[in-house]
Amino acid sequence: MSAPAYDDRKAMRNAFVLAVAQALYGSTTTALVVTAGLIGSQLAPNAFWATMPMTAMIVGTALTTYPQSLLMRRIGRRTGFILAALVGSAGALTGATGIILRRFELVLLGALLIGVYQASSSYYRFAAADLASPAFRGKAISWVMTGGIISALLGSVMVMYTVDLFAPVTFAGTWVTMACLAALATLVLAFVDIPKQDAAITASGRPLGQIASQPSYIVAAGVAMVSYGIMVLVMTATPVAMLGCGFSVQDSSWVIQWHALAMYVPSFFTGAVITRIGASRTAIIGMVMLVLAAVAGLMGIHFENFAVGLVLLGIGWNFGYIGGTTLLTNTYEPLERNKAQGLNDLLVFGTTTITSLSAGALMAGAGWNAVNWAVIPLAAMGAALIVWLWRRPK
Repeated sequence: MSAPAYDDRKAMRNAFVLAVAQALYGSTTTALVVTAGLIGSQLAPNAFWATMPMTAMIVGTALTTYPQSLLMRRIGRRTGFILAALVGSAGALTGATGIILRRFELVLLGALLIGVYQASSSYYRFAAADLASPAFRGKAISWVMTGGIISALLGSVMVMYTVDLFAPVTFAGTWVTMACLAALATLVLAFVDIPKQDAAITASGRPLGQIASQPSYIVAAGVAMVSYGIMVLVMTATPVAMLGCGFSVQDSSWVIQWHALAMYVPSFFTGAVITRIGASRTAIIGMVMLVLAAVAGLMGIHFENFAVGLVLLGIGWNFGYIGGTTLLTNTYEPLERNKAQGLNDLLVFGTTTITSLSAGALMAGAGWNAVNWAVIPLAAMGAALIVWLWRRPK
């Protein structure tokens, strides 16, 4: 294998561009998270299907995560990112049409297409690390995630100001605005500068099975699956639970905003934490925070319970997900990145498909407490994986 060509200066520039792209993508999906369950409550045939728009987005992500990795190997990161953002814009317009016509299936189709956009955005953090040296890699990844701070502020506030833009049709204006943000992202992504890998070279790495069978890969993917799965489970159920407890759309928008801020604000120092204590220790702190989030949810159904629980959920996701991602980048060579990253994100979003659908089932069948109780064994599983890795001979 040839020595990888690191360029931290270019990696830093890419990280900045991708952070802006992350902000635009995150604003789109934050708005979807706030509105999806409420739209489902209005248009779905029964309460069980209320969270289906969120699930449809994640299904779209799971179905296209690995294919997009292979596509970007052929056409490059930049072109792949731009195409997916265009699909996301079309999806938001499709969803807006479904809201106006009261056609639930069109809302689901729109959310599915936004899932294609989400699948692409999941590679932003990896793309920032493509040219980064091992010492700079954790910081590059966390810098990209700071774009979520803007999305946390913009996405939820956008819902408040656009929810009745096409009154009396609720939420249609929000989805049209989401389409505009995704379209704007295509212009930002044009500035990504990552050389396209030669297909013959990228095909010459180790078999995927050999890469994925490494203990570090198993743990990194497992921690990312647990972190993202728990976050989606609780976040999907929260707006529906708050509505059922008598809170308004604005109330749930504020809680989702604080949650999104908690997801991304720690990124300012997560890279430094990883450098100091290591990726696996950072991830296990994330598992502890996820358990504390569940405890906050179980202590009551007041506004502060939802707010504190979702803030802890966001911090736990940040530490667990970025820790797992950083651990994963040490398990493959640069020429193996597409297939290694593609499988990881396929597993992650396959898990979130299950947990987002489970959120609706748990809420309809057992209520909000059941959602929080489900978090504890999942987080324990993530922590157990990390301990297993620690106990293995070096």
